[in-house]
Amino acid sequence: MRYGIQLPVQSQSTLYAEPWEAGAGPGDLLAVARAADRAGFGYLACCDHVAVPRRLAPAMSTVWYDPVATLAHLAAVTERVLLLSHVAVVGLRHPLITAKQYATVDHLSGGRLILGVGAGHVEEEFTALGADFRRRGAVLDETIDALRAALGPEEFPEHHGKLYDFEGLGQLPRPAQEHVPVWVGGSSPPAVRRAALKGDGWLPQGDPRDRLPRQIARIRQLREQAAIEAPFTVGAIAEPLYVGTPAWHVGRRTLTGGPDRLAESLRAYRAMGVDQIQVRFRSRSRSELIDQIAAFGADVGPHL
Repeated sequence: MRYGIQLPVQSQSTLYAEPWEAGAGPGDLLAVARAADRAGFGYLACCDHVAVPRRLAPAMSTVWYDPVATLAHLAAVTERVLLLSHVAVVGLRHPLITAKQYATVDHLSGGRLILGVGAGHVEEEFTALGADFRRRGAVLDETIDALRAALGPEEFPEHHGKLYDFEGLGQLPRPAQEHVPVWVGGSSPPAVRRAALKGDGWLPQGDPRDRLPRQIARIRQLREQAAIEAPFTVGAIAEPLYVGTPAWHVGRRTLTGGPDRLAESLRAYRAMGVDQIQVRFRSRSRSELIDQIAAFGADVGPHL
């Protein structure tokens, strides 16, 4: 079972950001990314919001780094770790623009991109950009099809749909990968169906452990009914973690303890059919987070 991390600093929702992140910046982000790369993490993830309305700012904050710029920046300072958009709200942009941006990231990184996509949830963001919020699910469905073509091997990709129609337009450089993985985010019934039928993987939106088996069974059923046999990556977001015995209050939901205890708890995800877990560590500073990442990579990861 692989494991990755949603990076701190680049998005600062009050749901998960630690207090120290408010005063952090690019240097902290790079240090954490390099630490995860050294520790053998499977991927680094970065979120996507163009603009946060005032009504949501107290909860979401307005700190949301651009995923394309951020992942490209991190590609230059890491060597092995994959680069995941979790998730790109691709319905806000024309698929040729999205393809140009992410193909370039994949090219520059030597084929380390995973394109995570989602429908989005902030209506004002769609309205300001002239995108259709009410039909965002249908827009995402076709956008994934268009991106499959535009991120494929052809210099002059072709797509003919209800919303987007293009051919005879060349885009170089092509992605370094022959097939850029597309992981679909979301836990609603339409999102799960979209992931099963159109994705190479599923990124759940925080489903608790007791809900995951039903969701995974549904994905398998849909893929079997559609006779889809291609490889598929099932994801999960683990509870907050702290390796060792914390000397401060880390919250009642946080999994704590030694490597064996944490590994045993996390292996339960694999038993459900999960292929990769996203982990997040409680921390009071950049140095504590880096220590947690190193400890997890050295002592917990090998047991997964």
